[in-house]
Amino acid sequence: MSFRNEYAELHCRSQFSFLHGASSPERLVEVAHERGLSALALTDRHGLYGVVRFAQAAREVGVRTVFGAEVSCSRGDVRGTVAPPHGDLVFIADGPAGYVALSQALTDGQMRGAKSQPVFDVASLAERVRDRCFVLTSTTDGPLVRALHTDGPRAAQRSLELLIDAFGRDRVLVEVWNHGDPLDVWRNDALVGIAAACGVESVATNDVSYAVPGDHVVACALAAVRHRCSLDELDPQLPPAATACLRSAAEQERRFARYPGVVARA
Repeated sequence: MSFRNEYAELHCRSQFSFLHGASSPERLVEVAHERGLSALALTDRHGLYGVVRFAQAAREVGVRTVFGAEVSCSRGDVRGTVAPPHGDLVFIADGPAGYVALSQALTDGQMRGAKSQPVFDVASLAERVRDRCFVLTSTTDGPLVRALHTDGPRAAQRSLELLIDAFGRDRVLVEVWNHGDPLDVWRNDALVGIAAACGVESVATNDVSYAVPGDHVVACALAAVRHRCSLDELDPQLPPAATACLRSAAEQERRFARYPGVVARA
């Protein structure tokens, strides 16, 4: 089977990710259809809140759906000398059994925490979803990138090895993305190399927060509210361009030409 010019976006937040996403599920589906995406995943933070509207909209236009969630993991109960990975991970349900397992894992975390403050850790998530979900290592707030930026490639590789131990080598995917940041190529080179060293695959996403570039202004305003500061104060931390939108397969292939297979794998 040829995968040429096919691409499924696997990391996408809607407005149901409070202050993290700027577009409705319906708008995301509409643009995914216009871009010719082979499928679209909805991965809202800490829940499956938008999946009903997402599925209904996708059914109407014939877009294939993938269900998942972006989850922020704490360090959990540290018993050994090596701290477990912490940061965001993206879980993709593998069929109906994966959807049920992910739903149970999300419920566990919500029950363990307080309102709007769920508590997740890698060990507890692995008990629920191992062999039933795929796990993407996420982007700037993911454990690999945190370790890479703070302590270098060896620390990032150790973080990946711990995720492989928890979820399985055939279930963990190292996520790469490109928003036009000057560090993107350096970081992606490092991540792809770390994935190869650990014997796992890399996969491209665009870490989507809004449907089209024009929604970037709304996304910035939401980010300022989330950080409880003004847009002027937040400006140095904002991405350099309106790039966290849905992209076509052709555009992703151009951006990731130096990493053969990462777009087709998605």
